[in-house]
Amino acid sequence: MTDKTAASGASIADHGIVGDLQTAALVSTRGSIDWFCCPRFDSPSVFGALLDEDGGHFGIRPAGGEYTTRQAYHPDSAVLITRFFTESGVGEVVDFMPPLTGAATSGHRIVRMLRCVRGTLRFLVEVAPRFDYGRQRHEAGRAGAGVLFSAGGSTIALHPVREPGEEYLAATEVTGGDVRVDIELTAGQVRGVVLESDPDGPPREIRPAEIGALFDRTVGFWRSWLAGSTYRGRWREAVTRSAITLKLMTYAPTGGIVAAPTMALPEQIGGERNWDYRYTWVRDASFSVGALLGLGLLDEARSFGAWLGDRVRERAGGPSGPLKIMYRVDGTSELKEEALPHWSGYRASRPVRVGNDAADQLQLDIYGEALDSVFIADRAGIGLPLRGWAAIADVLDWVSRNWQQDEEGIWETRGGRRPFTYGRLMCWTALDRGIRLATEHGRPAELARWTRERDRIHEEIQEKGWHPARHAFVQHYHTDVVDSALLRMPKVGFVAPRDPQWLSTLDVMKQDLVTDSLVYRYDPAASPDGLRGEEGTFSLCTFAYAEALARSGRLEQAWLVFSKMLTYANHVGLYSEEIALTGEQVGNFPQAFTHLALVDAALALDRALDAAG
Repeated sequence: MTDKTAASGASIADHGIVGDLQTAALVSTRGSIDWFCCPRFDSPSVFGALLDEDGGHFGIRPAGGEYTTRQAYHPDSAVLITRFFTESGVGEVVDFMPPLTGAATSGHRIVRMLRCVRGTLRFLVEVAPRFDYGRQRHEAGRAGAGVLFSAGGSTIALHPVREPGEEYLAATEVTGGDVRVDIELTAGQVRGVVLESDPDGPPREIRPAEIGALFDRTVGFWRSWLAGSTYRGRWREAVTRSAITLKLMTYAPTGGIVAAPTMALPEQIGGERNWDYRYTWVRDASFSVGALLGLGLLDEARSFGAWLGDRVRERAGGPSGPLKIMYRVDGTSELKEEALPHWSGYRASRPVRVGNDAADQLQLDIYGEALDSVFIADRAGIGLPLRGWAAIADVLDWVSRNWQQDEEGIWETRGGRRPFTYGRLMCWTALDRGIRLATEHGRPAELARWTRERDRIHEEIQEKGWHPARHAFVQHYHTDVVDSALLRMPKVGFVAPRDPQWLSTLDVMKQDLVTDSLVYRYDPAASPDGLRGEEGTFSLCTFAYAEALARSGRLEQAWLVFSKMLTYANHVGLYSEEIALTGEQVGNFPQAFTHLALVDAALALDRALDAAG
């Protein structure tokens, strides 16, 4: 019988993340894996206790008696350590997934290394998978040296980590497809279990020395990757953790970067804003590439550039233009949204959505973000690929003809299309970057038309996106509501960061959207978005606000906003999408948007502080 309270009682922020660059697992401070999809980020879940108490979990905790826990990352790595303190001793679970960086897409391994540090400790291991979001019945049985779980065409092996002659897992309790086993250790002993998907043979006995070597290689991988970072600023710990988190959300076989490894975590507890973020948004991934390029990490830009080039050449966007706003990690675009009625949702937040119907929306801003990432990569020395320029030019031709369309906008509103100022701004950005790239590299282009339309957009935003009575740029042409998406205006070069129009816009944003340094995206009450309920402050926007303040010379204010925002990180430096009124993290977790914005804000603040002496 499993302990469902231990499995599902953790909050969103009570988790760390481990991953192998194709999928990821969330591990709670209680030692339970409460979320894991396999074999990819966007595959059905195997462990889903984060969304339902019977959604499946993989728990490890002290058996019997009270205990306290602490959690931390092994320095400069994605190896997570959960420590248990009991009356009889101190122990820890060291969780990691050896990276899969080649062409292999099977054989995902979650290594759970158990160590007794002091005294004695008896660990209780519970493995309770629930395949296909709990919709697929499975079987479990002893095989080889361990246990096999199977459902449909999926197989997962549980391998014991032990010395020769030891018998744990031989006396494993298998009940109703779940497994329970005790492992008692004394100080200095290292044992554990390894969960492997689609193994090429029966479960086998693994020696502690083999796990130690895997640990060393995994730590070595992350440190080798981080060695490419040029960041030497004031916030190394936060920036490094954000960089690792962004890397963990990269699907290595294609270069796609997911917005988050989770789905259906609510923006409001008990509300309906529960979206599936396990896909590659053109916008989010482009922003992520920009942040990593700012740290001198170039490989991700090359990989994403190849991924984006494939999407551009496909020209499969349909009504949304040459590009869709999001894709699966393999580049396919079928993301039909459905609800899982058998799942209760995180703290009863329903519906539990899988898939995302926003994939077919028209969001004009994606073209600016994509072209800006190409432009930044070119500036970083990666170079503009000759192959694919014709497709890029076709995209820019489309933008030059379609930028005046009404659209759903960056926030994927479901209340109808509008002439969003941010969408126009990013169309201006797309054309501006295309003009520069074509000119500098001598590429064939409709420069006269691109230039004419770029300038028309600039004039229209000044005329219709500026609200004279409010002294601010506003969300769309038919409102007086401000929108924090426009914090990017000076960053893309549309307006100077100390221009009076921009400074007055910042003042209005502070008045309408900022609460003790935290920033809302917009006011849904003043600008209905077609959804019920409210949402928290948007962490991307808070970091973007700090960056905009720094660029605009309001350095003390920027520094304070950034410093306060750092206090909302969880115990291992991770952020979800939003911060609720209570200060708790809500929304999908960890969120690429938030971590890339932290990096951008830290870089801008470092530059401003250095310049100020």
